[in-house]
Amino acid sequence: MMTPERNNLFPVFLKLESLDTLLVGAGNVGLEKLTALLKSSPEARITIVATRVHEEVRAIAERNPNITLCERAFIETDLDEKDLAILAANDRYLHGRIKARAKQKRILVNVADTPDLCDFYLGSVVTKGNIKIGISTNGQSPTIAKRLREFFEDIIPDDTDTLLRNMRAIRDRVKGDFAEKVRVLNEITKDFFKAG
Repeated sequence: MMTPERNNLFPVFLKLESLDTLLVGAGNVGLEKLTALLKSSPEARITIVATRVHEEVRAIAERNPNITLCERAFIETDLDEKDLAILAANDRYLHGRIKARAKQKRILVNVADTPDLCDFYLGSVVTKGNIKIGISTNGQSPTIAKRLREFFEDIIPDDTDTLLRNMRAIRDRVKGDFAEKVRVLNEITKDFFKAG
């Protein structure tokens, strides 16, 4: 019997406003990556290095004080004091060189459309207030991830954030130990998430 494939990625939600991110490349793919980063983390600190810059990337950088735009070729010191690197320069040789140097500096790397060079993937994300759901297909199909994102955006009620705030207030008022609080909160929420 063949063991089915499984996604062994460990999901993490990063506080990009407290990390320093390097984005190499500012064409269409760089714009896509920048937009995704800022959609989830509007206060992200990003340094963009590119020889050619999409006008929309330039406009975003001009109105965002947390973005530094360097219009030039990548140099190794661009990795200094960086926590993450996202590579979107459409140059596999350059990406490989940056990846090797980043590994030496223990910097995690994502390379657009090159899973073998990635330490992590950027998945599809559903956000409803304080609820955030990350979707990964293990690099197999961004289209499926997009369809799942659309599905969850449609079915998660817009007022879910109100439920979260109410649950936090209830949790703060419930007496007892951890197990008792979990029991009470499970009882309160059991009907909310039943399919119907």
